Amino acid sequence: MKVNIDIDEKHTETSITIQADVWSEELEEILQVIKKRKSQRLFGIEDDQTVMLDPNDIDYVYAEKRKTFAALKDKRFEIKMKLYEVEKILIPHHFMRFSKSVIGNLNRIQRFELSFNGNLCVYFLSGNKEFISRSHASKVKEKLRMGGLTHD
Repeated sequence: MKVNIDIDEKHTETSITIQADVWSEELEEILQVIKKRKSQRLFGIEDDQTVMLDPNDIDYVYAEKRKTFAALKDKRFEIKMKLYEVEKILIPHHFMRFSKSVIGNLNRIQRFELSFNGNLCVYFLSGNKEFISRSHASKVKEKLRMGGLTHD
């Protein structure tokens, strides 16, 4: 991908032009980052207390029994949003769809293992593990190959 930046006093406002032959998932992610002017906050609930969650600390977010949860180390927080709503907030923070019911933080991945059914088992820096379905595995691996990951 080629990036051109032109800084000049003649420009009265910031303008972005993207040229591509076809619409892609990568362009959708770029658009989400651009639209994310002010980051929406993500809140989790644990023991009747509401806690502000830092996306950098979340290993993955999953849907189970019509509820959405964020997994951070050894804790689980309920998020009062649908998984697709959480996904829109977290895409700019290096999250990606792992399966129909899971989105994961690419920056928190430590290693992979191929499981017996063809899915990938992902191990996070915290020790948590989750599976990436076969249909999403190649996209996740490609995104990891592209780089841009940071381990804070």
